Amino acid sequence: MNKILLAFSGGLDTSYCARYFAVELGMEVHTVIVDTGGFSAQELDTIKQRALACGVASHVALDRTDELYQRVLRHCIAGNVLKNSTYPLSVSAERVIQAIAIAEHARAIGATHLAHGSTGAGNDQIRFDVIFRIMCPEIEVLTPIRDMKLSRDQEIAYLAEHGVEGDWTKASYSINQGIWGTTVGGKETLTSDKPLPEDVWPSAVYPAPTDNAEKTITISFDKGQPVALDGAAMNSVELLRMLNDVGARWHIGRDMHVGDTIIGIKGRVAFEAPCALILIKAHHALEKNTLTKWQLTLKDQLSLWYGQLLHEGQFLEPAMRSIEAFFDDTQQVVTGDVVVNIRRERFSVDGVRSANDLMRSSFATYGEENRAWTGQDAKGFATISAVPTSLWMSVNKGDK
Repeated sequence: MNKILLAFSGGLDTSYCARYFAVELGMEVHTVIVDTGGFSAQELDTIKQRALACGVASHVALDRTDELYQRVLRHCIAGNVLKNSTYPLSVSAERVIQAIAIAEHARAIGATHLAHGSTGAGNDQIRFDVIFRIMCPEIEVLTPIRDMKLSRDQEIAYLAEHGVEGDWTKASYSINQGIWGTTVGGKETLTSDKPLPEDVWPSAVYPAPTDNAEKTITISFDKGQPVALDGAAMNSVELLRMLNDVGARWHIGRDMHVGDTIIGIKGRVAFEAPCALILIKAHHALEKNTLTKWQLTLKDQLSLWYGQLLHEGQFLEPAMRSIEAFFDDTQQVVTGDVVVNIRRERFSVDGVRSANDLMRSSFATYGEENRAWTGQDAKGFATISAVPTSLWMSVNKGDK
């Protein structure tokens, strides 16, 4: 009998897939869900019970939160990676790690087929397919939701016919939660101008702070990685969780992102990513004090490439390891404390403290006094710097 491993969320689409594979294709169906910091124990148990109700041969939940941080997120912090200078690629980071874990599990159980419940209109179908084809090209991938274009009513009727009951009421909003942020899709995100209602934001469960309230936190970095919050040392995943909680209580990290999908259309999504935005801003501030001009310039360029490749599911591309190696090299001096001021729905960096701070008064005080060169040196520098453009102007004088 063919054995298929299905990436299972417990929703209508993947529940339909589970029964379809067993009933229509006569397969032995196994399901897996990969947790990257977005599920509670109760939620994982509910999903397991749904899988068992669909008649699967086995169901497992794989926790890959630490792996997500070590393989992806630490590089996103080191690279200050924000898609279109806005979005921290919350879903992209999760999906590549989930796809890798699913492919590894498929091989471990001897699966003859793989499956996911993605539609044909989004990014996730490509991310899963690309990783699966690279890691296990010998395993056929089945995607009935993408291929058959069934309506929700047809899927519900099929499940009922085959003994799977459930509350299949379609939620008004599609929510994907993980440690690097929560994305929200709904009728407003299908437009170019509508904002998300206040009560839909995940942090709306907390009362809004007063306008004049504020809080100061200190984030400590060691070689570019966050290692302590307000002096309390902790592992980076724990720190991310705590920053998410702090940020949510202050309604920080909300935004809308419009970008180009992998398949070429525009897409709009709301997201709330307090820890990601705070950490990237704080880390970048520390870098600006500890790295050279050309290190920062190169990092800006490579961050664009890293984010784009990650977005498109190309995490296993060797160029990603090359970029990560450059990031790691630059982070050797990015150590120190960053003070962040938090207010309602916004935050700012107050300053940094680092033994590697390049703002040294022994050389010069910006805009006031120079100690490492003379005024004549500065005049000569300006003269030489003007030569290329002066030459161009002399050759092209009078040209419009």
